[in-house]
Amino acid sequence: MLPPSSRTTPERWVAETRGRGLLKLDIPPDAARTRTFEISCSLQVQARDGGQAWHGMKVLVDGAQQWARRVPTHEGGRDSLDVRFRKTVEPGRPLRLSVQTELHQAAPLALQVVAEEEA
Repeated sequence: MLPPSSRTTPERWVAETRGRGLLKLDIPPDAARTRTFEISCSLQVQARDGGQAWHGMKVLVDGAQQWARRVPTHEGGRDSLDVRFRKTVEPGRPLRLSVQTELHQAAPLALQVVAEEEA
């Protein structure tokens, strides 16, 4: 049997980029504990002039699609797309998150992934 982990504060992992459409966050394994993370993914875009703009986001967890959505972008301004979900990670297993965007007549402003361990 493994000794209990000495960690006293919940883990918090953040990855972000500006102007790019792909983001990855790899959380290393913990040998002794089961962890549950609340994961937040956020895409901010700017509509371009002309045409019907749309933006989309796909979230992969350990290579499998967790969530995907594509929506019209508000004309002449900024828009966003957000998702939150929980993921439990067993001892000895890493957590690999990947967020991909799809854009038409819209420019990426910011893309962020935050994984916060539940206490």
